Amino acid sequence: MNDDSKKIRILTVDDHPILRQGIAALIADESDMTLVAEAANGREAIQQFRAHRPDVTLMDLQMPEMNGFDSLIAIRGEFPDARIIVLTTYTGDVQATRALKAGARAYLLKNSLHRELLDTIRAVNAGRKTLSPEVSFQLAEHSAEELLSAAEVRVLRLIAEGNSNKEIAALLSVTEDSVKGQVRNILSKLGANDRTHAVTIGLKRGIIEL
Repeated sequence: MNDDSKKIRILTVDDHPILRQGIAALIADESDMTLVAEAANGREAIQQFRAHRPDVTLMDLQMPEMNGFDSLIAIRGEFPDARIIVLTTYTGDVQATRALKAGARAYLLKNSLHRELLDTIRAVNAGRKTLSPEVSFQLAEHSAEELLSAAEVRVLRLIAEGNSNKEIAALLSVTEDSVKGQVRNILSKLGANDRTHAVTIGLKRGIIEL
């Protein structure tokens, strides 16, 4: 297929040049795809999307200046038909859920790019949604679990930053007993043994970021 007008036109968004180069090399070998633009952060992604109107966008989540979530929401707000594949190093089910709710068509782990990326691009271009098996497992495993409230997420973030219950109470202008109650709820909802375990689970599942 030599006709460029029939090729799947792709925009790659990632702040790591090496990853962008790797994806470019993968796409270059495919007769039905062409890389039309690259961006290093969410703000550039919006500009490049407007300029090129790609068929499929590959979007990293963790980027400087403007992250992938905000860029995804902005692009989908302006172009509701945008087909965006989220690429991430995190298996976190919370991040996957947020990305899919924001309108992502697929969620892929960077460590599985060589195996799954090209098939995923073709599937998404054809109008299908797709998840990597690892992420599907995480979503299935946690789908029935009660997620933390916004207040509990805030407390967990402060725990992750090394604050004691007393310090958290002072920072949030609440009583220490109130914080203790929230910590108990967090441990219970996450199935955590202690505060450190709760932070580990929170990071792994994408509930908080450091």
